[in-house]
Amino acid sequence: MPASATKALRVAVLADSDTRWKWGALTATRVCPGDTEIHLDGYLLRGRATPTARQLREVGVDADSLREVTAVEFLRAMEGAGEGDGEPYDVLVLALVGGGVQAMLHGLGRVWRGRAERPVVVTGYVGVVYEKLADGLLLRHGADLVLANSRQDAERFRAVYEGVGADPAAVTEVALPFLGGAAHAGEHDPYTVVFAAQPSVPDSRKDRTYLLERLIRHARLHPEREVLLKLRSRPGEHTTHIEELPYQKLVQRADPPPNFRLVYGHMGEVLDRTDLLVTVSSTAALESLHRRIPTVVLTDLGVREALGNHHFVGSGCLASWDQLDTGHRPAPDAEWVARQGVAADGGYETAFDEARKRIAALLSRPAGLPPLAPYYTPVTAPGYLPGILARHHLAPDGTPLPGAPAADRAPGPVRQVVRRAARGAYRHGVQRVAPVIRRMGEL
Repeated sequence: MPASATKALRVAVLADSDTRWKWGALTATRVCPGDTEIHLDGYLLRGRATPTARQLREVGVDADSLREVTAVEFLRAMEGAGEGDGEPYDVLVLALVGGGVQAMLHGLGRVWRGRAERPVVVTGYVGVVYEKLADGLLLRHGADLVLANSRQDAERFRAVYEGVGADPAAVTEVALPFLGGAAHAGEHDPYTVVFAAQPSVPDSRKDRTYLLERLIRHARLHPEREVLLKLRSRPGEHTTHIEELPYQKLVQRADPPPNFRLVYGHMGEVLDRTDLLVTVSSTAALESLHRRIPTVVLTDLGVREALGNHHFVGSGCLASWDQLDTGHRPAPDAEWVARQGVAADGGYETAFDEARKRIAALLSRPAGLPPLAPYYTPVTAPGYLPGILARHHLAPDGTPLPGAPAADRAPGPVRQVVRRAARGAYRHGVQRVAPVIRRMGEL
């Protein structure tokens, strides 16, 4: 779809959590060609992890409009855009889990069937891809661009697609869109150690309690330091992953020293005052390495695929709390860091050039774009695809199932109250009831 130099590029982002909204919105600003002005409309997929107003503010990206939708409502909005219901979009970023991307690809394929023009569809991953590589990739196949956050990921993605006979042309190497900030220029006063917590890694009470105890012990051993536990969400909020045992709850049973405290907020602002970043496998490690901040990926619980820290083998960042307590400082391997899309040498600004060129070329196609063609179809995955689509109230052909939420009925006050209560009940069940049932089952 051609876009004139004076016309703002219209971009839509559909996200299902705070971290994916951050990735999707920032990706939209990075991959759009040149210095084009962007009109950004945000859509938040209604579900257990729909971000709160505070989480949205923390991302720091302003959208021209932002509203909460179901999958069916979103598809109807995309069907109406350009068909008498507002201007069409030029680019659509799907910032969703793999199943959500697949459902939208089939639903969009239906609503855009027969159209000469449609938006360029972009998707990808929020951070480190350390599990479900083939599953997640094949669920994303069919988008015009499948973004890989590093050279290593781009090679792996193409290998998976080629291995199953799927077209790998959509794989496009970029970098994480939220890397940036000032490089570490020297130790702060006080010297600040930050542990970047993750909602689901590790997932057991024993392991999470162990990590908290070691962090508190480090604070006691080094009273001259400030030791921060960086948390992703406040009580009652959810992020991309379910957090059954929040550290806020565990720390209530501890007795931390005065130089230990919990912090929230934008990761970039916390890194501005960080002298040592410690984590199990958080993407925050890549943000830290980008800034040349000393970074440690913990080995205390083993180097295991279930933890995701196996991704950092060869990085030079693996170490234990015992080593950190005695003053060890990691030295990252420059070649490994470069392969992860962490351009600490200043080349980050060119990391999105290829994506910009590809989107510009797709937008300028005189005949428009071909129909979306996901690898999974009712023929290739008849036992898998229907279940994926049904979770979003879609039939195997992408049409809404009977009883799917209507797009033309705004939720009234009663529905809004019920919806908030349902989310609260879900979070209570995840964080309080489920752990009790699990412990009873282990008796």
